[in-house]
Amino acid sequence: MYEKLGELKEGYTMITDMKSKHPDMLQDIGIYVLSAGKAERLFDEEKEAAILLLEGDVRLEWNGFSREVKRDSVFTESPWCLHVPKGIEVKVTARTKSEVLVQKTDNPNSFEPKLYTPDDCESIVAGEGVWNGTAERVIRTIFDYNHAPYSNLVIGEVISYPGRWSSYPPHHHDQPEVYYYRFDQPAGFGCAMVGPHAYRVEHNSYITIPGGMDHPQATAPGYAMYFCWMIRHLDHPWTDRLIEEEHKWLLDPHAKIWPNK
Repeated sequence: MYEKLGELKEGYTMITDMKSKHPDMLQDIGIYVLSAGKAERLFDEEKEAAILLLEGDVRLEWNGFSREVKRDSVFTESPWCLHVPKGIEVKVTARTKSEVLVQKTDNPNSFEPKLYTPDDCESIVAGEGVWNGTAERVIRTIFDYNHAPYSNLVIGEVISYPGRWSSYPPHHHDQPEVYYYRFDQPAGFGCAMVGPHAYRVEHNSYITIPGGMDHPQATAPGYAMYFCWMIRHLDHPWTDRLIEEEHKWLLDPHAKIWPNK
């Protein structure tokens, strides 16, 4: 369920694979590290793909279109993400050293490719004004069922503030999910809970979350935590979180929290 990837090397680092690594996640997920001038051609006859720039400056080319996109930090800048159906080749050329996350899954549907810009990304601050501010964080939804009902994927990002909680109140959903983590400092760390298990998460690590398991997260004081969250729809799509019954009282905006009871 948990793995620390360590320093990412030039080329491709696999996180999940539908055939060989965490196949229950039903997704191919990995990160390309490209030095300046290097290019990678991405093509799959059966799988759609979400191509997310984590850091760097790249040129994206697809279907006769081209766009240069840049991102200095996942903590301060909203994402660029290209979403393409099966059978569309994408060429990614690094203009500077760049890191690109790719999420894929099988999908028979054909649809128009879409480049999601930072302005397209829905970004909210969740947890404001409740629970004494202990779960305040930024949630960015790149696309989900509401944006792309033809897709079998969901992808988004969270910036968890130092010393705060995320994926809170504890919730679950039937669909499998993967979290990929980064921290604003190399020594940063947090805690990921998956059902009854707890893991110390660090920079360039990930967890896999089977359907039906709750997965609250906590960030160590002094460190900001980023994670990319990636869901694979099942026959019924993911549209919302299912809050654990024993924690639903937290949804009351007037709930009294110790020591203010």
